[in-house]
Amino acid sequence: MPTGNFTEKEHQWIEVLEKRLRRCLLPVLQTRGRASQVLMSGSPLELNRLTEEQRILNRSKRGWVWNQMFVLEEFSGPEPILVGRLHTDLDPGSKKIKYILSGDGAGTIFQINDVTGDIHAIKRLDREEKAEYTLTAQAVDWETNKPLEPPSEFIIKVQDINDNAPEFLNGPYHATVPEMSILGTSVTNVTATDADDPVYGNSAKLVYSILEGQPYFSIEPETAIIKTALPNMDREAKEEYLVVIQAKDMGGHSGGLSGTTTLTVTLTDVNDNPPKFAQSLYHFSVPEDVVLGTAIGRVKANDQDIGENAQSSYDIIDGDGTALFEITSDAQAQDGIIRLRKPLDFETKKSYTLKVEAANVHIDPRFSGRGPFKDTATVKIVVEDADEPPVFSSPTYLLEVHENAALNSVIGQVTARDPDITSSPIRFSIDRHTDLERQFNINADDGKITLATPLDRELSVWHNITIIATEIRNHSQISRVPVAIKVLDVNDNAPEFASEYEAFLCENGKPGQVIQTVSAMDKDDPKNGHYFLYSLLPEMVNNPNFTIKKNEDNSLSILAKHNGFNRQKQEVYLLPIVISDSGNPPLSSTSTLTIRVCGCSSDGVVQSCNVEAYVLPIGLSMGALIAILACIILLLVIVVLFVTLRRHKNEPLIIKDDEDVRENIIRYDDEGGGEEDTEAFDIATLQNPDGINGFLPRKDIKPDLQFMPRQGLAPVPNGVDVDEFINVRLHEADNDPTAPPYDSIQIYGYEGRGSVAGSLSSLESTTSDSDQNFDYLSDWGPRFKRLGELYSVGESDKET
Repeated sequence: MPTGNFTEKEHQWIEVLEKRLRRCLLPVLQTRGRASQVLMSGSPLELNRLTEEQRILNRSKRGWVWNQMFVLEEFSGPEPILVGRLHTDLDPGSKKIKYILSGDGAGTIFQINDVTGDIHAIKRLDREEKAEYTLTAQAVDWETNKPLEPPSEFIIKVQDINDNAPEFLNGPYHATVPEMSILGTSVTNVTATDADDPVYGNSAKLVYSILEGQPYFSIEPETAIIKTALPNMDREAKEEYLVVIQAKDMGGHSGGLSGTTTLTVTLTDVNDNPPKFAQSLYHFSVPEDVVLGTAIGRVKANDQDIGENAQSSYDIIDGDGTALFEITSDAQAQDGIIRLRKPLDFETKKSYTLKVEAANVHIDPRFSGRGPFKDTATVKIVVEDADEPPVFSSPTYLLEVHENAALNSVIGQVTARDPDITSSPIRFSIDRHTDLERQFNINADDGKITLATPLDRELSVWHNITIIATEIRNHSQISRVPVAIKVLDVNDNAPEFASEYEAFLCENGKPGQVIQTVSAMDKDDPKNGHYFLYSLLPEMVNNPNFTIKKNEDNSLSILAKHNGFNRQKQEVYLLPIVISDSGNPPLSSTSTLTIRVCGCSSDGVVQSCNVEAYVLPIGLSMGALIAILACIILLLVIVVLFVTLRRHKNEPLIIKDDEDVRENIIRYDDEGGGEEDTEAFDIATLQNPDGINGFLPRKDIKPDLQFMPRQGLAPVPNGVDVDEFINVRLHEADNDPTAPPYDSIQIYGYEGRGSVAGSLSSLESTTSDSDQNFDYLSDWGPRFKRLGELYSVGESDKET
């Protein structure tokens, strides 16, 4: 008979389970004839009744069936707790049956008495760690260990007790709610979890409450929704609230476990406060010469709101300076910047008063009843006097002058004044960077502009200059004004052909046929446009070949008077035409039209033309033109031959050797020490060192074979006989097989001795300049006379 150590409440649960088992097991016993027995702690009457039913069925194929057992968690005592007992009807009590237990926790958590079938829990169990264990029981023969029945599986469930407190896994919490919210506005909701069994008892039934944060907020006990408990909470008074929330199990009854968390509620801003100026009156001062757009001052309206709710726009709504000043909003600093729009004049007005308004940009209609979200302030601006530059009577000037205006004539006048009270005199000048050709002058005192150089409208119609006005008392005060001068046209250009015309006349042309239509141009520009008059020269009025006809479009047509033109007789005609304009006085010029007689087809298409000029008043034949050209060509050929011969004659016969130091000009960029300075250069080079050995190479050619000179005299360096030296060199040149068959000039880089004139070089002179007398040069002839005069003049200058 199963026994167990259970409480009254646990017995009640077992009775319920037994009833459920009967409803499930009886149909199986009736249909399949299997004797079953559920052994667990419960009523002995029910167990006996089940035994009787099994005996009536008399089915011994299987002696037991069970489903689950129960054990309390967290049970701790001196002895292992009895969970239940296993028993089979095959066991007659002779102790020949052994019970074996296997599965989850068998042997470690649960132990079975192999004789009686009692199952004990030997360890403390925690339902939150493992809620149930699945095990397998089997009855075997005690001696042979052979199974008497197939193994059966059953479950041991761990019954829950309230041993876990609620926890807020996502805490602490943060939430926001707009300020000035109505009562009951939802803020947020929180959630706590309990590890106990939510099905068994009230161990996991939670109730929420607020421990701290009242009377501002409330919470729903079951849903944990936090709401506002007071209306119209003001962020400007207090922005942040700390709420302590508690979750308690067992339905909130005493003895239940609880957990807490914190919720930080922040009130977000709404536009519920208007802007307010820190002061009602502002004072600013500004110099009258301040640059336009300069910031004069700043005004600020404070707003207790933040962010875009505190943004304000500034405007000037009244005052006597609304046209001169403007105000802009600084989004970063949230203030208004007063700037100058138009120039100030201390002499005209010395102070201004403005009324400035600041208004919120973003207005919440829910709080419009709190009053206008704007404020006003008064701004006083005082203008300070400054030394201002001159002011011209006009910002620009436009002057006109005829192109034939006389020099120094007055073109126009500019005027300027000093706007200051002291009124300094003004001096005028022209910025010459705008009048590089200096065509204009200006009177420095009265500003009258005069013409300095002649004008030509055809070269330039407009002249743009800049006039400078400077205060005499303070030259740093300068003003400039542009002056545009337009040059008016006068009739000073005669008309002429618009282009170079060349007409073609067919030999088979008809009388009255238009040969060419020409037009004229005039550089002048009359107001009423151009009108030209065309005529032939007086001596050509009765021209037998051509006539002219004026057209309505101001052009001229040339017509042939007759037919039968023959290009063999005359191929080219030159027709002078006089063109006159309609100016006052009228001007005229003569332009010549070239008319060529050509062979044409029957339909008037030009096929060939020959060139032969025929001037109507005076003409030349073709033969005369050819003769003139032949003479010119002959003269050119003679000139070319003459120049060629001259160049050939002047070519030097000596080939210079660049390597010969005697033929090079040595330039020294320093000043020598005089005649006694023998270290500045090599005097031996000038003394012909090659001549010391009696050998001087040819300098007019570079022979392929080296000529070995004969041994001659060996003169000493400072005692060379020039006559003998020349004779020796002539003999060597005449006998040199590599020399050309012509005489050449030998170049010597030294000066000989024994000359009547003496040496002109100062290289070996031991006397000073003061000891020299150059009067003797006059006795050497006219070539040296001029040289003597130059040296004599130089000596006399030094003495002076």
